[in-house]
Amino acid sequence: MSTAVPGSPELVVDVGRRMPGRGAWLHPDRACLELAERRRAFGRALRVAGPPGTRAVHEHLASTHEQ
Repeated sequence: MSTAVPGSPELVVDVGRRMPGRGAWLHPDRACLELAERRRAFGRALRVAGPPGTRAVHEHLASTHEQ
């Protein structure tokens, strides 16, 4: 799991698909998330310097798999 550095961007899950700005699609699968983290895909897709924190995405996937 990615740990966010203070001041670095943090990913937010937009379940309603209504938030403004850039977005990145991800399959609702932990393996897909881990692969995207290894490949540093979020930083490229969102055009941010460095890898953004993924805590919220990990928590969202964990909560959806519990249901």
